[in-house]
Amino acid sequence: MAEQGFSGTKTAQIVGITYRQLDYWARTDLVRPSLADASGSGSRRAYSYRDLLELKVIKNLLDAGQKLESVRDVFQYLRAHLNEDVVSAHLVIDGSQVVLCDGDQLIDVVRRGQGVLNVLPLANVKSDIDATLLALSFEDFVAPVHELAAVVNA
Repeated sequence: MAEQGFSGTKTAQIVGITYRQLDYWARTDLVRPSLADASGSGSRRAYSYRDLLELKVIKNLLDAGQKLESVRDVFQYLRAHLNEDVVSAHLVIDGSQVVLCDGDQLIDVVRRGQGVLNVLPLANVKSDIDATLLALSFEDFVAPVHELAAVVNA
């Protein structure tokens, strides 16, 4: 069964933008409706649930003070590098800078992927130290046992 989608009017209402914004974004290829695009006068666009998610991300970026030109750059980068899974991205916004947190790297997506910082994961520090201490404790225990066995067998 094919997905019926959401009309332009309903999409704008759900996302919290004006129909005029939605129309402009579609005409300028920011987000095209993936189910049915307008094909002339009187035709209707049909947006998918994924389209709604992407549109909401765009709205959130704009509400956070990003310029539409920067949002276009962000989406162009995300689509190219996240295999269309834009809504799974973790973005950090600082003024006009939008940074993608990708594993242990922070990437400035407005500057087309220029790395800005490396994230130092600290989650495993405790378990690494505990494992090392356990191994050392085991070695400290095993060494006297071997010495005792050598004395007994002599």
